[in-house]
Amino acid sequence: MQDPTLDKPGLDKPRFDETQIAVLVDRFYEKVRVDPLLGPVFNAAVHDWDDHKRTLVSFWSSVALRAGSYRGNPMAVHRPQPIRAEHFVRWLALWRETAGEVLDEAGTAQMIEYADRIGRSLRLGLGLPERLEARPLGIRVIGEA
Repeated sequence: MQDPTLDKPGLDKPRFDETQIAVLVDRFYEKVRVDPLLGPVFNAAVHDWDDHKRTLVSFWSSVALRAGSYRGNPMAVHRPQPIRAEHFVRWLALWRETAGEVLDEAGTAQMIEYADRIGRSLRLGLGLPERLEARPLGIRVIGEA
């Protein structure tokens, strides 16, 4: 049976290979390490950056290339971290920027789409709002604007 994500326009065939994913992951996490918002969270959680990058190359290769090499549990890894909605916003902004530097336009669009979906799933699993101005879980209080 064909993966349902392959039916979406633009996600039919990978536009990059594992080497390009490795370059993307390397450059992206070098930015994350020094970012004023993300750096403190990641630097406290990641004790071996080379190992972390290898794991993330495996993760993204499994997502984008259907490599099947990643065997972890992203939700379990992220749940104990002090992650807030603004971390997701900044993470996605850096991911978009870095993907645009490393991949062609179609590959960038593909990786951004994957990152957006994964980010939404993680935010939902962590009980964080999708938008910064939303209340957690999107529940509005009656009588408040």
